[in-house]
Amino acid sequence: MKDIYDVTIIGGGPAGLYSAFYSGLRGLKTKLIESQEQLGGKVLLYPEKLIWDIGGHPPVLGEQFVKQLIAQANTFEPTILTGTKVDFVERENDVFALHTAQGEIHYSKTILLAVGGGIINPQKLTLEGAEKYEMSNLHYTVQSYQRFVGKDIIISGGGNAAIDWAVELKAIAHSVTVVYRNETLSAHEATIQEAIDAGVKIECNTSITKLTANTDKTAIQLVTCENSLTKQSYTRQIDEVIVSHGYNKEASLVFEPSITLPKKENYYFEGKATGETAQPGIFAAGDILTFEGKIHLLLGTFQDAANAVNSIKTYLEPTAYRNAMVSSHNEAFKEKNRSIIEKQLMRVK
Repeated sequence: MKDIYDVTIIGGGPAGLYSAFYSGLRGLKTKLIESQEQLGGKVLLYPEKLIWDIGGHPPVLGEQFVKQLIAQANTFEPTILTGTKVDFVERENDVFALHTAQGEIHYSKTILLAVGGGIINPQKLTLEGAEKYEMSNLHYTVQSYQRFVGKDIIISGGGNAAIDWAVELKAIAHSVTVVYRNETLSAHEATIQEAIDAGVKIECNTSITKLTANTDKTAIQLVTCENSLTKQSYTRQIDEVIVSHGYNKEASLVFEPSITLPKKENYYFEGKATGETAQPGIFAAGDILTFEGKIHLLLGTFQDAANAVNSIKTYLEPTAYRNAMVSSHNEAFKEKNRSIIEKQLMRVK
């Protein structure tokens, strides 16, 4: 017998996790499927970065924020699967059949797409032998600042992530140099100025062309860079190499021909602020969804999620209220509120 869910969320980043919480709040039988082994999405790439732009929330480290999102997502005990990649979606009568790379089939009345920018695969440094240094001092993300204390660091890339890392690492490193292949950096002007003020050395029209190992061949010791305009090159000793060239968008999720979902830029699904797409029964939230007035911030992601879940609720139950009752008056939290208050009183005593 098929185990059919009211909604299956594809994607376990902020949009997917908040959708899981909100769909439980609305009494929907919920499943979340994430291709990576860990939940958290893109926030996992910046575990030690502070997140400031969430209303009413003090600055929080990315790592802690993910833990809080996961705890919130589990409030109403949804089914959560990690390390499971959905490859193909088709309709079987009135339900969707989601086929995974693992050979499983999951059944759902609706689908909520929350896959963000796609499966996160950093664009690698295309130099021969570069991959062998990934276990030592070649990095595609910064998991911990501690290893960079007092080091000479080179960062390849000119986007927001590269310059953010440059600013934050300059405070603890011996030196930070940013090389970027284009003429001008693509990061926000204020962040660029902050990097300059901090003493980060910035070299545009410059790329890393060669990596030279130390004597035991276990780590990079020398980096050769070349200026594309002057054709001049130099080699310098370095302790750590960070590459921030962006991420590949793997849009491998395929729908049967009868399921039509218009796209923008050949990846993002066009829809409405209510989370609806052109295909009845398929909704979207977060970065994967485009519509007029879209807010590309976490606060916008959470609004997307709530709107999409509310649309799913009324799609499945046309007579249901459009929005959930606010948490302060919602019966779903009655017992949970009592338990939290009792624990707080016990601490006071």
